[in-house]
Amino acid sequence: MAEPITDRHVVAVLRPFVRATTPMLTALRDSDPLGLLRRVLPDGGAEQEAAEVGGLRQKMREGLENMRVPGTAAWGRMTVTDRDEWWVNRVGRFTVLLAALPGLAGAIADRVPLQDTLALAGQGLLLCAIAAEHGVTDPAERVRLLAAVLFERDIDPALARRADDTEERQTAELTEDLSKSSARHGRVTLRAAGRTMWRFGRTLWALGDELDKRPQGRFYHRALGLLPVVGMAGDYLGERSALKRAAKAGKKWLAAAA
Repeated sequence: MAEPITDRHVVAVLRPFVRATTPMLTALRDSDPLGLLRRVLPDGGAEQEAAEVGGLRQKMREGLENMRVPGTAAWGRMTVTDRDEWWVNRVGRFTVLLAALPGLAGAIADRVPLQDTLALAGQGLLLCAIAAEHGVTDPAERVRLLAAVLFERDIDPALARRADDTEERQTAELTEDLSKSSARHGRVTLRAAGRTMWRFGRTLWALGDELDKRPQGRFYHRALGLLPVVGMAGDYLGERSALKRAAKAGKKWLAAAA
């Protein structure tokens, strides 16, 4: 019989995960959408051409500022609830896209279910994003949030703050692909993000039977997922439902903690 998973073990797994989500969330936020202008419309040129480019630049800037994405004026006007919903959509579409990529994780995908691994990592990532939108930046509080929502555990605050000797190394390993991609391409590529999400999920997978406690889709989503042809749609709808349930539980926990 396997040894029971202790709160100390849960904290040891979640602390590196929580710290590693920061650069991933930064990549997903695409926090400088106005930077598109610098790449699409270069400065300089003849006076008339410069005036035309300047006018077009201003129109594009105004259009971008009205987009509901991080870094724009429209984002600043959004409520916290709107931002939470934005993250549900962004993380949900991202994980579904990754699950559709063949060969994402290599041979190890044969030993760990790809969909469940990405779904678990996606829920953890979403909870960290929502925590940030609610002003919770303390890694220990995020650890307690994830433990409560994903594993139904009430972690002692003092324990959640306790780091072990391997935390720095584990965090660096989780973000290795992000760091390499940024150094090589000046940005995080989809492949690097996918491999990182796979690392995230594989790390959480170490918690064994605790994973069954995470928010799940409705029973009819699971039933639909067993059918041929429409099974993929059932799985997608189920994980979308599970993400929304995780978000709802996370916001409830944050409100109570505040």
